[in-house]
Amino acid sequence: MKRIFSIIAAVVAVAVLAGCGPAPAGETDTEIVSAEEPLELLESTDNAVLADARPTLDYRETHVDGAVSISRADIVVSAPYPNLVGTPEQIESVMGSRGIGNDTLVIAYDAGDNKDSARLWWTLKYYGHDNVKVVSGGLPALQGEGVAMTATEPTVQPASFTAAPADESMIITASEIRDLIEEPQGDLTIIDTRTQEEFLEGTIPGSVLLNYVGNNFSDGTYKPVQQIQIRYVEAGIDVDEGAVMFCKTSIRAAQTYLALYNAGYRNLKLYDGAWVEWSANPMNPIFVEEPAVLELNSADNS
Repeated sequence: MKRIFSIIAAVVAVAVLAGCGPAPAGETDTEIVSAEEPLELLESTDNAVLADARPTLDYRETHVDGAVSISRADIVVSAPYPNLVGTPEQIESVMGSRGIGNDTLVIAYDAGDNKDSARLWWTLKYYGHDNVKVVSGGLPALQGEGVAMTATEPTVQPASFTAAPADESMIITASEIRDLIEEPQGDLTIIDTRTQEEFLEGTIPGSVLLNYVGNNFSDGTYKPVQQIQIRYVEAGIDVDEGAVMFCKTSIRAAQTYLALYNAGYRNLKLYDGAWVEWSANPMNPIFVEEPAVLELNSADNS
């Protein structure tokens, strides 16, 4: 019987996405590029920078020839909680020193699961820089296309980067989530992007478990728009609705944010303080009962 209901749900989801339901709230397939595209973009664009979002030590060992390093540590602060979005002054300094100005196309790649490149993408969007793309599948996908690798850092001409006022519509606070729990909004779902094990240890009440790794194929590349839409429609999150997402420190949650934005979702909010902040405050309620449906995915816990 469960299988019958699952098949019915999938059919309904496909019908919605085929035009029998609400249209996506925004353009699709605008933010994520395949591994074949970055070199073409770099050659055809006068002002473009390839950004390696892996840890700095990994970058120094080897990276795509011509890429600059913008690691997670470069774009976050660690107080009062780890991996919070960096200050505008910090982002301006980092981007400018990497040769990135306000008119620069930034093409980001990471180690292969899309979470650090997505976090860089989200940070730039948050500070008003829309001209940014993420390479699906990161470095492994690029290497599969035969890109040249090197340990030599490129010579960079510093640029002037000015951060726009932070887009507060892209973020949500703990107090706002408490309000959402007390008075739920029918078109806004809280998504826990962590693992099943983390979820069972406690989550924000009302959260739906949708592990971020479910947005990827087994090779680490993002699934296409239609598959992303079907996944979230089946979870009850239509493309004309919105979502709040979090993980331990909202690095993985940024990967889900990008997957949904690229699939046409627009009412999206990242809980930047994430589970580390939420679980540290006794004012915040925690749900610990076992839910009816769980995903059997594993991942790291950042």
